[in-house]
Amino acid sequence: MSNAMSVGAGDADFAVTAAARDTALPSYQAYRILHLGFTVAPILAGLDKFFHVLTDWDKYLPSVVNNLVGGQGHTLMFAVGVIEVVAGIGVALKPRIFSYVVAAWLGAIIINLLLIPGYFDVALRDFGLLLGALALGRLSAEYARR
Repeated sequence: MSNAMSVGAGDADFAVTAAARDTALPSYQAYRILHLGFTVAPILAGLDKFFHVLTDWDKYLPSVVNNLVGGQGHTLMFAVGVIEVVAGIGVALKPRIFSYVVAAWLGAIIINLLLIPGYFDVALRDFGLLLGALALGRLSAEYARR
């Protein structure tokens, strides 16, 4: 059975596939926006852990975590950058799985930020991002390629 339906438009008939119908749905458009955002943002943030163009990422590492890694917090941030790049690529390729990986990662970032006085606003922002990653996961169940 075909996924196409015939739509009359004057003298011309157009075949409209299920995929073409989906693109007009607000939920599909939301999926595409979240998919793009949760692909690009982790990759850019991860790469910036090496270049510090956006910010000095080391300031987001609480002293307790720096002490846990033997004072090698800067090196730890390189590992964080690699993880974020991999997560972003994962969202691009398998959003039904990696959107939840990003949500879990954001949960860990929130806990980290709550250990630093003065960054509670950033933790709240990241909670909003966590909710967006969860929404992407739910939408991916419907729209991501199998």
